[in-house]
Amino acid sequence: MLSQEMLALGKKSSAIREIFEYSKKRKAQIGAENVYDFSLGNPSIPAPRQVNEEIRRLLTCDSVDLHGYTSAAGDMQTRQTIAENIARRFGFSADAGLIYMTCGAAASLTVSLKALLQPGDEVLLLAPYFPEYKVFVENAGARVRVVACPEPRFGLDLQALENAIDQNTRAIILNSPNNPTGAVFPEEDIRGLAALLTQKSAQYHRPITLLADEPYRELVYDNTFVPYLPNYYDDTVVCYSYSKALSLPGERIGYILVSPKATAAADTFAAICGAGRSMGYVCAPSLFQQIAKVCDGIAPDLSGYDKNRRLLYDSLTQMGYSAVYPQGAFYLFVKSLEPDAAAFCEKAKQHELLLVPGDSFGAPGYVRIAYCVSTHQIQRSLPAFQKLIEEYHL
Repeated sequence: MLSQEMLALGKKSSAIREIFEYSKKRKAQIGAENVYDFSLGNPSIPAPRQVNEEIRRLLTCDSVDLHGYTSAAGDMQTRQTIAENIARRFGFSADAGLIYMTCGAAASLTVSLKALLQPGDEVLLLAPYFPEYKVFVENAGARVRVVACPEPRFGLDLQALENAIDQNTRAIILNSPNNPTGAVFPEEDIRGLAALLTQKSAQYHRPITLLADEPYRELVYDNTFVPYLPNYYDDTVVCYSYSKALSLPGERIGYILVSPKATAAADTFAAICGAGRSMGYVCAPSLFQQIAKVCDGIAPDLSGYDKNRRLLYDSLTQMGYSAVYPQGAFYLFVKSLEPDAAAFCEKAKQHELLLVPGDSFGAPGYVRIAYCVSTHQIQRSLPAFQKLIEEYHL
């Protein structure tokens, strides 16, 4: 007998992936240039020069050493380099012995949640949120409780968070810069959240872990400051991925960092190692651990994304659309032209505009547009966006 839960997940992919698969079929039918696919957050800028140079260099090395197993938690030299760069960049004393290399951010989150959670525990999600968070939390045997971030800024609602936290709250996932809004939580919000979690942890006599999901940390614009969460709250676990910063989404490389200031930090890390072992997530890809060792912290060239961001935001708002001005990541969160965002996306399809409804992000009435595409695609899509809004204003 199959797991009915896994069967249901396998038969119905995420809304993002469904639209992406539709896009591939539609492009085969009418030509890729005639389909405006804004569904998937797949980086469109090339990997930094240093990445390709290091790949070429590594491929001249002894292949047995290069492709062999590392320690289960990852290559220690890579972990040490990451810890040193964190200290240099963020002024935080990370411990290489508390860093666990992973197969990207999804593995970082699922391993961390498996290590932290027990049946009956709850994890707070800040809406809008990445849809797979719910899948990850429930797979770890815990429950989700959603706390909405208020429009139009989508910042933290500390009062709502305080009302939501109870004796079952074990963790909160915070994603900044945010997918899907592109918002960055300001330092004032982070300080308030840290104070609240400290207070509630003391009240319930157990730590509430702040899970920092940070694949977009390096993707920020206009000199926006992104607080490094371990500097503000001790019981923080960072889940990082190089997918977006180094344009390596298909290589699945990232890490988990346990703050050395966390309650029982060594035991938390041991639980992470145990969770990785139980799920088969030991020894992240060796080749790309070596890439991370050399390329960690390299700033991506964001000029292409920034150009797309300004072009899309300015053009759509001039047409009459309402959108969140993105400070980071590569998503534009746009107010649907009718309450039912899924119905709006179906009408957009008639113009070959492929957008993702906000419902799956916990934000009905919005759509997400991934602008990590060619500028040419955005330019070609603008008449379609104009025709779409005209339909609603007739």
